[in-house]
Amino acid sequence: MGFFEKVSKFSSGLNKTRSAIVQRIQTIVSKKTKIDDEVLEQVEQALLEADVGAETTSIILENIRQRVKMEGYDDTDSLLSLIKDEVSMILQLDAPVPASLSEIPVEQKPYVIMVVGVNGSGKTTTIGKLAYQYRQDGYRVIIGAADTFRAAANEQLEIWAKRAGVEVIKQKQGSDPAAVAHDALSSAISKKADVVIIDTAGRLHTNASLIEELKKIKRVLGKKLEGAPHEVLLVLDATTGQNGLQQLKVFNDAVQVTGIVLTKLDGTAKGGIVLAIAHQRAVPVKFIGIGEGIDDLQLFDREAFVEALFEGTKYSA
Repeated sequence: MGFFEKVSKFSSGLNKTRSAIVQRIQTIVSKKTKIDDEVLEQVEQALLEADVGAETTSIILENIRQRVKMEGYDDTDSLLSLIKDEVSMILQLDAPVPASLSEIPVEQKPYVIMVVGVNGSGKTTTIGKLAYQYRQDGYRVIIGAADTFRAAANEQLEIWAKRAGVEVIKQKQGSDPAAVAHDALSSAISKKADVVIIDTAGRLHTNASLIEELKKIKRVLGKKLEGAPHEVLLVLDATTGQNGLQQLKVFNDAVQVTGIVLTKLDGTAKGGIVLAIAHQRAVPVKFIGIGEGIDDLQLFDREAFVEALFEGTKYSA
């Protein structure tokens, strides 16, 4: 997918967030000619309501105040351009974007992905979409159904696996999740599969037994295959906003999350959470979900995100 195709795809998924931030700021700008404290207070409110977060919002506004003072920007026509610059800085546009969603290191096969997240975050659908992308790129994929706690979890996973055209390794409800993960990886090794995706239980992230269960799964995978899991993806529901940051802290402390999948971005005006996560710098957003289709999981291209967010304004590049 080319850059402008990405921008178009992202744009459709950011309609609500664009309305909450960019279009609202345009309305503010239309009523004032000078950048003053009143204007910046309204901008602050817009950013906070889009879940950019208090700390990130404070930094954006402080940098804008400094540029207004040092560089002579004072009319509101410059405001969106300044905000776009700050958003770009926070998202670090020089971060590399893989050529393919399913790009994996040649030397790491089977490539083991452990997927964590609370129930309702879109974890099962994310696994199905990931499996589909890998399958489309010619990889042999096996899914390990290690969410043995939730009723109907296996059935839901099997529906997505069937759509993706991949195999599922499962046991009955209540089985040891780590044993399922071990079986899935063992099967992948014996069958020379390329990718193993391990589903995990998604009870409340404050549940101590769940956290210990996740740690055990990770240990078992590492004992079976050195270096596994190669990726630990945390699925966050974008509509939860700032609560997602607390989920990130708990899961990251437990199993060292390597990447975030931000789902349901098309259904919320709280897409500013992307900036709050980026500002923390702890774990990168790697994928975003901007639709319900099986091919609607997208690599998070930071530059395309910024252009899509500001698309339709006279300030966008």
